[in-house]
Amino acid sequence: MSSQTLAGRMTYSEAQAARVRKELGVRSGIVEKQMFGGIAFLVGGNMAVGVHGEDLVVRVNPGQTDTLLREPGAKPFDLSGSRGPPAGWLLVAPSGYRTDAALRTWVGRGTAYASSLPKKGAKKAKAKR
Repeated sequence: MSSQTLAGRMTYSEAQAARVRKELGVRSGIVEKQMFGGIAFLVGGNMAVGVHGEDLVVRVNPGQTDTLLREPGAKPFDLSGSRGPPAGWLLVAPSGYRTDAALRTWVGRGTAYASSLPKKGAKKAKAKR
C-alpha cells in the first residue's frame, strides 16, 4: 500500500488519491484540502469526495444515504462518536470502487451533491487580541 503521511498523523493512499485526481480531471473549482485524517476534494468550498486510508469518502444527498449504503463496499462515515453517523457521509471500501467505472460513479455522486450546495466564501482570519 502506497500512502502519504501529512504532519505525522494524516495517512491516506496516494495511489487512490491519484485515481480520484485523474477522475476529476480538469474540472474547474476543485480544491484539495487535508481533512478527516486524509485528503479531500472540495467543489465551491464543499467537500465532495476524499480518501481516508484506502477508503473513499463521498458526500451525497442525505436522502439517498440508506439506498447508497446497499452499494458494494459502502458504509457510514462516522467521526461523531456517540451521536452516530451523519446522513450523507459515506465511506466506500476499495472493493466498491475497484473499477474505473465504479470510481467514476462515486466521484460523480460526490461532485454532483457538492455542486448543488451554496458556495462557501473564504474564511476570515480571526483577529488577534
